[in-house]
Amino acid sequence: MPRIQLGGVKQTLLITFYAKAMESRLPDSLLQDRFAAAALARLDYDFSRFRLGRSSYVGIALRAWKLDRWAAEFLVAHPDACVAHLGCGLDSRVFRLDPPASVAWFEVDYPDVLALRSEVYPAREGCTLLPGAIGEPTWLDALPSGRPLLIVAEGLMPYLREAEVSALLRGLLARSPHGELIFDGYNRFGIRMLGLFLPFWARGAQVHWALDDPTELEALVPGLRLVQERLTYTPEECRRMAWSSRAFVQLMQRWPTLGRIGRLLRYRW
Repeated sequence: MPRIQLGGVKQTLLITFYAKAMESRLPDSLLQDRFAAAALARLDYDFSRFRLGRSSYVGIALRAWKLDRWAAEFLVAHPDACVAHLGCGLDSRVFRLDPPASVAWFEVDYPDVLALRSEVYPAREGCTLLPGAIGEPTWLDALPSGRPLLIVAEGLMPYLREAEVSALLRGLLARSPHGELIFDGYNRFGIRMLGLFLPFWARGAQVHWALDDPTELEALVPGLRLVQERLTYTPEECRRMAWSSRAFVQLMQRWPTLGRIGRLLRYRW
């Protein structure tokens, strides 16, 4: 049974992995991530230390499910695409979406994270584990050029600095004439909130990059164009959460600063 020895920001991947696995064990699961649920049983780690509950399970699963839908739309339109799954951690998106072998899928993360990943998930045709630090994209040349490119960055961007975001995305856009970028973004208020809670989950992890207005990224990375912005979850989608979480989401709908704490963003170039 693999033992987990991750520190700092790498610990955050365990939070989202655990939440998706636990939500998928619920009888009313939306994500139905049987791959994560099975992988969870193979790991030697006390996940209860994160003190997550049903609302966290549901919220994180909703975020993943919506990003999955966008990714699936892109792959249907571009069956010859290249996918850069940045900061993949232990996410099973490639198995959930099950893209055709014509898609070149790259799981990008730290070497020790990918080593752990290879112990809990099987190898898959068309899927390459690409080791490297996201903020230091020396791995970019390993991606094929000239193909439609889908960039997926779930639970990643807040941990980068603005200069790292700019260099990373400019480098990725240079690899492809057209594609999409999908990720979850947070405004300054949201980053402050994350910074308050993060030490309880992942000691040493820090958040940096805030995005108050999604169009700001268009200026930071020329060529990008915002095409869709969605709340991570709406009041209707929160019916499976605790009443306190539902009340907070309703408040988010009424106060713009709260409403943009966290959104799902979709760009094209």
